[in-house]
Amino acid sequence: MGLIDFFKPAPSIPEIQDETIVAKKYKYWRWRIFSGMYIGYIFYYFTRKSYTCIMPLLMRDMGFTKSDLGILASIMALTYGASKFLSGVLADRSNPRVFMSVGLILTGIFNILFGYSSSILWFAIFWGCTGWFQGWGWPPCAKLLTHWYSQKERGTWWGMWNSSHNVGGAIIPIIVGVCAQFFGWRFGMFVPGIMSIVVGLFLLYCLRDTPNSLGLPSIEKFRNDYPAGKADEKEISVKDLLFKYVLNNSYIWLLAAAYFFVYIVRGAVNDWSPLFLMETRGYGLVTANASIVWFELGGLVGSLAAGWASDTIFKGRRGPIMVLFSAGVIGALLGLWMMPPGYLLIDYALVFSIGFLIFGPQMLIGIAATELSHKKAAGSATGFTGWIAYIGMAMAGYPLGKIMEAFGWQGCFFTLIGCSALCVFLLLPLWYIKTNPKYLSIPDEEKPLET
Repeated sequence: MGLIDFFKPAPSIPEIQDETIVAKKYKYWRWRIFSGMYIGYIFYYFTRKSYTCIMPLLMRDMGFTKSDLGILASIMALTYGASKFLSGVLADRSNPRVFMSVGLILTGIFNILFGYSSSILWFAIFWGCTGWFQGWGWPPCAKLLTHWYSQKERGTWWGMWNSSHNVGGAIIPIIVGVCAQFFGWRFGMFVPGIMSIVVGLFLLYCLRDTPNSLGLPSIEKFRNDYPAGKADEKEISVKDLLFKYVLNNSYIWLLAAAYFFVYIVRGAVNDWSPLFLMETRGYGLVTANASIVWFELGGLVGSLAAGWASDTIFKGRRGPIMVLFSAGVIGALLGLWMMPPGYLLIDYALVFSIGFLIFGPQMLIGIAATELSHKKAAGSATGFTGWIAYIGMAMAGYPLGKIMEAFGWQGCFFTLIGCSALCVFLLLPLWYIKTNPKYLSIPDEEKPLET
């Protein structure tokens, strides 16, 4: 019972009536919670992408093949995706402060255990466990972003938060590279693990649950920003969360299917681009690994641009940006594939462009899943779509590795371009969709506050 109590949501307390105090507290807590989520997710990425950065060294020092590396990447993707779905349901019924903190601490521990291992079996076990607890990071953030930021501003805030993926992904190659060069690949796992345990403890201090748990009104009331319907604050059963608002929601299935193909492309470029550049361009390890930095920097800019554009240009509609960015990925992939050797800066620019374009739909599909479901089902909706996405990520591991062994890099790029085209096709029906009016209601007694 003690462990259950530790994870349960913080109770609501009587609402503060002084509008000046409410505005002051909202400003303080929104920035504090955002900072905690941002820093926390950077370190989730430290412990998720540490392995990607030591893959060439495992081939050199441990004698692994591309298929071996792909197996570990697929195990991580499958366990992470399954955890993301289950933890999404649990996170909707839990305190995101505790959920996110504990998950980060445990991923740090399993990174350290991975670094102590030497056999493919133990690598698989510890990397699978890392994947499972990695799934505890996204759903709490989705819940916090949905409860603390309203729809007309959420794309911008979510885009800023989503850039934490890219900051973490851009920094970790440098940390792992330095550790591996001077102390060996094992320290490339030890150092991110230790850092993440420390930051996990920081999250327990920094984060809080919903505005109601601090005596604040709902974000819709505070911002006078109600969706095209009503936003109900009462609790919903797990059955309704899962079946009514997620599994029987056709919009969620469209988003999940598109996410599947987005993550094949994202996972492939992130995991295999250094090896592609080493084998086809003749670059060294450090130069090739730097492509990951450019990919993540492109993703950072792309996330911010996509969130801002969907809020400002399309007034909260996510579909147009998702379609346009997905179509752009096709051209960027063709450019990287067809570019002859000897043009390092152009190679980096193309990898940057792929990151810019693929992280637009990667980020906006998560927002759309919350907005086309129910506010109280934010974790479940993003968890389900994330589960399907990481099945796609798993396809970028062992299956894509086998395609490359059979058909070379040409087979890889044919696959990725086809995935991008299918993503465009799946997202087109969402071009004019903004919210799902079936699942929304506003308590009649709520009166908007002026901000």
